Amino acid sequence: MYNFTMGENANAPRGGDYNLNIEQKGGANGGKSAKVKGKGRFALAAADIAECALFVALMAAAAYIRIPFPFVPLTFQTAVSILCGMLLGAKKGAISMCIYALAGLIGLPVFSSGGGFSYVLMPSFGYIPGFICAAAVAGAIVCGAAGGHSAGGNEDKGITFRRCILAALAAFVCNYALGTAYFIAVWELSGYEGLFAAVIEYNVIYIPKDILLAVAAAAVARQVLPAISRRRARIKRG
Repeated sequence: MYNFTMGENANAPRGGDYNLNIEQKGGANGGKSAKVKGKGRFALAAADIAECALFVALMAAAAYIRIPFPFVPLTFQTAVSILCGMLLGAKKGAISMCIYALAGLIGLPVFSSGGGFSYVLMPSFGYIPGFICAAAVAGAIVCGAAGGHSAGGNEDKGITFRRCILAALAAFVCNYALGTAYFIAVWELSGYEGLFAAVIEYNVIYIPKDILLAVAAAAVARQVLPAISRRRARIKRG
């Protein structure tokens, strides 16, 4: 790399000759630094893909995990989508959930009742786009404090447990708002009866469980985020 500077010749009259100085910078070390930075960017991209793939797999697995529990079974997709947003950030979190949704819509059995485009006609489908919204909201709130923790910085000091709780609850509200609204719309358009009872049985009864799991996801995120930030900073440095 060369640095070009131009200065006025002291012996020349004003408006006269100028000296052109060329200074070489970096040399072999500069080339080595560029290679290190290139490797760091490649490693970060590989880490991004691996992280997104991990959460797509976790969402698919969570669709089939139902732990018997009094009143309602324990399921984990809402918590996983919230955790995804907080750990990966709004952009990568939403992308991960979009990939999960698209995988199900093209026919892969990653939804709780299988897959396929006909799934959009099911009342519960609204929670699938709700997962995308939840990840985006959770990531946006947490990244607002971290200054973009997903970029590999070390600005995790602003990520308090209170902020993680706020992010988790805001994401939970978005997920249930979309999911319940879609449920009501499809139920009514399909001509089913007993809407009120259905909303209670298939939506409202799960709210306390998912609030607790959202808080648990916030606690996990608060503990894990500093380690992720340090790891990505090391990768970035090469």
